[in-house]
Amino acid sequence: MGLFVRGERDERPWGRYEVLEESEGYKVKRLEVKPGERLSLQRHSRRGEHWVVVSGTADVVCGERELRLRAGEHIHIPPETNHRLGNSSDQPLTLIEVQLGDYLGEDDIVRLEDDYKRQ
Repeated sequence: MGLFVRGERDERPWGRYEVLEESEGYKVKRLEVKPGERLSLQRHSRRGEHWVVVSGTADVVCGERELRLRAGEHIHIPPETNHRLGNSSDQPLTLIEVQLGDYLGEDDIVRLEDDYKRQ
């Protein structure tokens, strides 16, 4: 596992995330998605993710399902499942993401569609 610095932050076109904790087999992040933005439609081969909405409303694609989650609601995304997180509201979206797997690097991602033209 790579070097971990508690509080590591990364700004993204859709908002930002902060790593809250990381250890062998798991990583916990706080994500903030700006109003009207969304992450890429993607999948991971070596990790699953569990999302818990803290505030705002999340537009979620998980496999063939599309749903809207509000504060206190959650969803599990298994490895190899196409998924997307979005915020179609006019308020910020905050959620906690728990990644579980044998590899948690940011390069374990296949982007299928991306509003920001990233690979």
